[in-house]
Amino acid sequence: MSISEELGKLGELHERGVLTDEEFARAKSRLIGADGGPGASASASTGSSRPPFVTGFNALRRSTTDRWLGGVCGGIAPALGLESWVLRLLIAVLTLFGGFGVIVYLLLWIFVPSE
Repeated sequence: MSISEELGKLGELHERGVLTDEEFARAKSRLIGADGGPGASASASTGSSRPPFVTGFNALRRSTTDRWLGGVCGGIAPALGLESWVLRLLIAVLTLFGGFGVIVYLLLWIFVPSE
């Protein structure tokens, strides 16, 4: 969905009275972002002082569609900007070096929530 469509939906909600003026302004600023682009974080408009690492880590999810075992590689790879097969290969290579890949995979499977 494009930004213009989302802004149109926000406008409709505001006109119907579902959103107050303040809620509409906050939602619009979150959608547009501080730099005017869709990639701006919501924390920039709310004044939160969360580091980007914490925000990014909280966004990690295991995939429910692109999964072989637990969906770890299929869910985390897009957040890292990789293809899932690349991350699977990296985990396999790490497994050859003392089983470290298995430990990392199991920890991610336990601590990263599903989509």
